[in-house]
Amino acid sequence: MKKQYYVYILRNVSGTIYIGITSNLIKRVWEHKNNFVEGFTKKYNVHLLIYYEMYNDPINAIVREKQIKKWSRIKKLTLIRRTNPTLSEIKTH
Repeated sequence: MKKQYYVYILRNVSGTIYIGITSNLIKRVWEHKNNFVEGFTKKYNVHLLIYYEMYNDPINAIVREKQIKKWSRIKKLTLIRRTNPTLSEIKTH
């Protein structure tokens, strides 16, 4: 079985978003939700998975993560809403 890689986006209740990469999405989201990950997501309680993409190659996943991180907030939200249209409103600023 080939390893898969995920680019994912989390948010908190006030709309702060975080973009990351992992090879085990379920475990990584669990770690964020239970504050096992030091740093930004723990400090700002960014724990809700709102978007992910799957890749077979880690290089492609890393390139995509970096690409999305460079985007404007509006462009990121457009990507999220395309696949998650019922998500409650996220602030654009």
